Order: sequence, then structure tokens, then C-alpha cells
Amino acid sequence: MVKLDPFLALASDDCSNCPIRHRAVCASCEGEELERLARMKSYRSWKAGETIVMEGDALPFVGSIVSGCATLTRSMEDGRMQMVGLLMPSDFVGRPGRTTAPYEVVAATDVTLCLFRRNSFEDMMQDTPHVSSRLLEMSLDELDAARDWMLVLGRKTAREKVATLLAIVLRRAATSGHPLRAELPLTREAMATYLGLTIETVSRQIGALKRDGIIRLEGKRGVLCDDLGALLTEAGDDEDGAVLG
Repeated sequence: MVKLDPFLALASDDCSNCPIRHRAVCASCEGEELERLARMKSYRSWKAGETIVMEGDALPFVGSIVSGCATLTRSMEDGRMQMVGLLMPSDFVGRPGRTTAPYEVVAATDVTLCLFRRNSFEDMMQDTPHVSSRLLEMSLDELDAARDWMLVLGRKTAREKVATLLAIVLRRAATSGHPLRAELPLTREAMATYLGLTIETVSRQIGALKRDGIIRLEGKRGVLCDDLGALLTEAGDDEDGAVLG
């Protein structure tokens, strides 16, 4: 694989037009802070299926997902791979102070990232405590999500697992309005890997949720939901994301 400098072919844009402006690591930045970020940031896009960074490779940047979805994968010594997470709009890629990538990051759909040169971003964190605080808040949210996912994989039924993943996608990536609609970022094979199920089981559970009127399907990957509360009930959660007893 030919390694590319991620900063070679990037174009800057006005932060005020950014769709994740108030959810990303820069959410609390204003004025001169935004101008400083604008000087160090650029955008780059990857096509679905392209590798954004290989596990163990040098990672000269950190940044935020602006649009699309990427997968996080870890490899085992015997060569087996396990998908361990999804990155969706406003999620942060990379860790300040860590110079290599702990995961392989692959574009599940077409993806655009807002990238910051690592050294420049780390300098700003030193000078701007609330940026560090925001990143810590996002990291703790990510930790909570990882713990929740342990419950999904370990204790939920196949139907609950599939409903949970669909609810996550609809909450994070759905277009505004009613019904909620989103494009599934993963193939059913990838969903099966992520959920610890077979492809047949994933397809069967999606079909059952459709027959029961919980979701509707549109095209190859479109999923619509008229009642998110009903989908969350099928996932074993309430509308605040808490697990139902």
C-alpha cells in the first residue's frame, strides 16, 4: 500500500458552515480559537472501502468525522480481525500523545474528515484548557459507549442486538424530520461481524423487525423508523438509552 501524506491534497473551509460544528471537539471554541484551528486544519475524503490508517502505522494527524462512517478494527496474532467500533459524524480520530494508530480505520461509506496536524493540535490543547476538557468529555462518552456495547454483545438476544445497532445508526446519522431515515453504513456481513452473529441471523432479524412494522426498508440500505421508542423497546432500552429490566 502506498502511504500518502494526508495533508497534501486538502482544501480548507469556513468552520461556520461545518455540519458538526456544535458537536465536535471544537464545539466550545469561538473567535480567535476557531481562527487558530482553521489555520491548522484541512479536509480529506476517502471512498467506501478505502483504508484511512493502518493499525500500528504512524498517525501524524487527529481529527473529526465530518460525514460518513468508518470502522475501527483490531487484528489478532493469528491474523483474525475483529471490528471493535464505529466512527460517525463528530467522532474523534486519534489520540493526542499517541503517535501510532491502535486500530485500523476503514471508510465504511464515503467519509470526509476534518484533520489537524498532531503537533499543532497538541500545542493548542496546552494553551486552551477547554479544548482538553471537551476531548476528555468525548473520550468518557466513548468509554460509556464501549461498556454499553459489551452488554449488547454479552447479554442481548439476536433481535435486541440488531435493533440496538439500527437505533444507534438512526440516532446518529438520520436525516431530520419524520420518519427517521438513514443509510445503513455497514453491509449485512459487516453487521454480523460487529454483532457476533451470522449473516443469516442478521437478515432474519431485520426481516422480522420489518414484518412487525418496527422499521421500513428502502433501496439497498435505506432504513426508516416511524417510532424510535418502539425500536428502542425492541433493543431492550428506554428512550434515554438505559437498559430495561
